[in-house]
Amino acid sequence: MSQSSKLILAIFSFFCIISCKSQNRTVNARSKAVVVLSDTTFVNLKDYSEDFVYDMKYATSDNFLKAQVYDCAECFLRLKTVTALVEANKKFIKKGYRIKLFDCYRPLDIQKKMWTIVSNPEYVANPAKGSIHNRGGAVDITLVDSSGKELEMGTGFDFFGIEAGHNYTNLSQKIKDNRILLKSVMMESGFNPFNSEWWHYNLKEGLNDKVSNVKWECN
Repeated sequence: MSQSSKLILAIFSFFCIISCKSQNRTVNARSKAVVVLSDTTFVNLKDYSEDFVYDMKYATSDNFLKAQVYDCAECFLRLKTVTALVEANKKFIKKGYRIKLFDCYRPLDIQKKMWTIVSNPEYVANPAKGSIHNRGGAVDITLVDSSGKELEMGTGFDFFGIEAGHNYTNLSQKIKDNRILLKSVMMESGFNPFNSEWWHYNLKEGLNDKVSNVKWECN
């Protein structure tokens, strides 16, 4: 091979190497791209953890309304609510339990539908004002043990009697302990209890979010 041919080959190889490195940098930059979501964005809890148990009551007729008001069972919440809930569940898992969900974010249209069925503010929040469920900051939950059995809480979900309240004391010590466990860990994780409903918890940082009518798609 002549000297001129060797020189041409060397120059060609040099530019090829530079080009390949440039392409690699571009690919790496693209692969490292991260989509940053606002903490008020609505997200699906299932996309952030597989450690929850679901029994989404309003996607069935097994609820106090005796009517299905959700088209399908999904648990959407604001991202900040999901983050706090996942951390709470990790604490429960260390103790041998997991969170079971009955209800999460509730679009305003669903709140209106519920109000049409039961127009009583003692049971359903008036959609004119909206509830924390409509803001994506509330969850209705209980705990299950390692076999998936619900812990005894004294009443069922959506029992509208004084027995469901946190201040009700005519309960066995076991039930009191179970309620205290649920309440203490949830409060440590940034949630406030709802005094008349042992299952209802509001994210402290979600109380001032706007009422929303964002809907999810059913697959």
